[in-house]
Amino acid sequence: MSRIIDFYFFALKVTIALLLASMVVLVFGNVVLRYAFNQGITVSEELSRMFFVWLTFLGAVVAMREHGHLGVDSLIKRLPARAAKAAVLCGHALMLYATWLVISGSWTQTLINLHVGAPATGISMAFFYGAGLAFGIPAFLILLADAFAIATGRIDVTTTDLVRESEDEAALDNLPAPALGPLSAKH
Repeated sequence: MSRIIDFYFFALKVTIALLLASMVVLVFGNVVLRYAFNQGITVSEELSRMFFVWLTFLGAVVAMREHGHLGVDSLIKRLPARAAKAAVLCGHALMLYATWLVISGSWTQTLINLHVGAPATGISMAFFYGAGLAFGIPAFLILLADAFAIATGRIDVTTTDLVRESEDEAALDNLPAPALGPLSAKH
């Protein structure tokens, strides 16, 4: 099961990269065509907007899984263990509720706009609103799994970093650990 989940998130990252590359090509191509040839790609702006929405929602799912969202957990770190656990579970309950609102609202908008076409491309606007579902369902499951792990004690809220306190901290997560060599022994 873990391999399937890892593959799913790898596929999400590939999709995000493809969406970003497509946006760059569409927007840059449109700019070049407008300035150099006084023409443009009619669907460029609309597709770029849809790709950006999907990229944002899919990126939020990946960040949620990696606990990469920015936040401040200094209060949680100062609370006693039981109070910290209760506060984090309360926070997860609120996030589950907010995520449920996103899911239900996106589902409603997807159904309402199923037969409505986008002005330039004619693509169903359900595709646009479906991005909320693509975010909401995995996010809900991630939050539920985290809440269950916290409630059962598999995640210790007093020692685990559930959020990143700065963008620099999140960026450092992807860097390899420094190698200890002869230079470090001299310092």
